[in-house]
This record gives sequence, structure tokens and C-alpha cells, in this order.
Amino acid sequence: MRLDQDQRCEPVANLARCGDNHGVVKKLPSVRDKASPAVERSPFSPGALAVVTLSNPRDKFWGMILALAPEGLSISGIELASFDDLALMVKSGEAFTPTVVFFPMHRVERVELDLPAGDVPSLSQRFQAKTGREAYAVLGSAGGGATKAGATGDAASRSRPERGRV
Repeated sequence: MRLDQDQRCEPVANLARCGDNHGVVKKLPSVRDKASPAVERSPFSPGALAVVTLSNPRDKFWGMILALAPEGLSISGIELASFDDLALMVKSGEAFTPTVVFFPMHRVERVELDLPAGDVPSLSQRFQAKTGREAYAVLGSAGGGATKAGATGDAASRSRPERGRV
């Protein structure tokens, strides 16, 4: 039995339950399909939830991909070790702003989509079960994920020194 291109990709796309990884396009790129750019069809496109394994020092980070380039990976999220603390903070209504970071490619050891594995729920499914909120709503708006008005400032403006006029 020969499968066409849509049927080949369907089992992978069906792994996502409950709206996991909204940003991931279900149809994977083909060498023969030059009608649209492969970047739009990449499973690791901006908006996809992923777990990033880093080396030197070894660490894991969970969040939403903002950009993936040969130079590195930009992601909005948290260290994986803080996952349960984040869920408690969001559930109790405490202020939270996701961390927006850039990891140079020499530190990126592995990037995997946040998808369920059989009966084991994905991190985004666990987050929604614990908090009642979608991970996209919290991680997707860097600078305003679950913050209360005026609770925190823009991280970029805090890290930039004030410049005088020349």
C-alpha cells in the first residue's frame, strides 16, 4: 500500500493532543514541493513548544521557540527544574514573566518538541492540568505572560543602561 504525502505525516501530527504545539504545521516539507518555504513547515518553527538540552553547563529549558538560526536558538520559557514552581505561581495568580534567552548553537545539544509519549502527557498538558491555563498564553507573551499590571517591567528595558543625548 502506497501512502501519499498527507498520509505519511498524519501519524506524527496525531501525537499532539489537546491542541499541543499549535505553531507546528502538520505537513512536513518535501524536496519536490518548492511552492512554499521549508522554514514555514519546520516542526521547530517559531511558536512551537520544546524542551532544549544544553551542554557546558548541562541544563534543560522548556518554552516556546522564538527563532532558530544557525547562530543559535531564541526561546521564551523557564529552566525545566522550575516547572512545578511555575505551575504553582501561575495557579495562585502570582506575577510571572517568562525568560527570553538566546542559546548559541555550540551549547544546544538537543531540541525536542513538547509532545506526549504514549500515556505520558506533555509538559504543556501537565501545565494546563495544574493551572487551568494554556502554556501558549503564559509563555507566548514575553513580558506579559501571567503578570499583574505594573508588577514587573520590561526585562529588556531593565537590562539596557540609560543613554544620555549626544
